[in-house]
Amino acid sequence: MTTFNTSREIPATVEKVFAAIKDPQRLALWWGPAGFTNTFKVFEFTNGGQWSFTMHGPDGKNYPNENMFAEIEAPTKVVVQHVSEPVFRLTIRLASSTKGTVVSWSQAFESPEVASRLEHICVPANEQNLDRLTAEVSRSPDR
Repeated sequence: MTTFNTSREIPATVEKVFAAIKDPQRLALWWGPAGFTNTFKVFEFTNGGQWSFTMHGPDGKNYPNENMFAEIEAPTKVVVQHVSEPVFRLTIRLASSTKGTVVSWSQAFESPEVASRLEHICVPANEQNLDRLTAEVSRSPDR
């Protein structure tokens, strides 16, 4: 297995969920697993744009990240190519539902060996990311 998939239904419109992704100040609040914070250096939210940031772990360590926005189809799709190690492609899709928005999150690694080695981290971290996104959207219902 090289791809980890999860989804979440958030009680908000697609536009409101997308707003929490495209706004760097809001994204910095929820991106990453529980307990992590972020410092964004570059955030070019356009097709081919660069996204460079450091995740600060609850363990006090810093984790630099280099990404490219490979594809943006507002307000329904964002594809992030993680170009620093470990290399992966994250596809976030937003679809309207009767209760709000279904967020589909698909993290595809180039290497099955890397995916296998990181599965125990990625699977819970992806769920925590969606927990944090849900909280941010709920906290800011007017945006």
